[in-house]
Amino acid sequence: MRKRWKVLILLLIWAGGAVWWFRGPLETKLRAAMSGLELRTPLKPQPDPEKYATLKKDLERWRKDLAGRHAKAADAKERAVVEADARIILERALPAMMRCWLGTKYDFNGTADGPGNGKIACGYFVATVLKDAGFKVDRYQLARQASENILRTFLPKEVCILTVDQDYQKFAADVAKREPGVYIVGLDTHVAFIVVRDGEFRFIHASGSKPWCVVEENAEEAGVLRRSSWRMLGNLTQESRVIRQWLKATRVSVKGA
Repeated sequence: MRKRWKVLILLLIWAGGAVWWFRGPLETKLRAAMSGLELRTPLKPQPDPEKYATLKKDLERWRKDLAGRHAKAADAKERAVVEADARIILERALPAMMRCWLGTKYDFNGTADGPGNGKIACGYFVATVLKDAGFKVDRYQLARQASENILRTFLPKEVCILTVDQDYQKFAADVAKREPGVYIVGLDTHVAFIVVRDGEFRFIHASGSKPWCVVEENAEEAGVLRRSSWRMLGNLTQESRVIRQWLKATRVSVKGA
């Protein structure tokens, strides 16, 4: 129990003061003190490779710590506690890493390996963030797949939600009400992240439309999401198998490769 609280408390100072909201009494205090900060996007965001490198390093340290606890857990109940802590970390760390890419230029053939380090395509953005977050996946193989295969690489078909020609306002309202977490969304010719939290969502992607860079958009701003007829959605951080793959650094086999 002491180790669990240590993980949650130390996250408050992780990555030079990043905003972290936790369960229990701390959550109320942090919400009151930092209301609105987490989803705020700078007017002219710039890639932040230094912060990205720090996030990568610190997240790997937490992964190893949690993996050790998971391996030593006496039973399924204790393992579930560790997996819940891992979800908390990933649901904060992944969006923070995505935001380090904001402003990185888009190119259909872009394969940048870090924020601002060249140009990036939508599939490479998703694949690179996941690889750098600690998922043992070949980013080149993953990025070249159709969006459905990118989702199915991590998630079973039965937990993925597919809609075709659904009214966008209904789709957006349904997504905002879904279980909080980090989602992958596949579109007609695009793949992206959706972060759901507190009854709203953010669409974070390498956009092949204006302003042709990695952007973070709310439901109204997400024109690419609005215009797509085919939308496939899956909650990456709520799937226990995905969490265990990350904890154990299990090699992820790319579907369709």
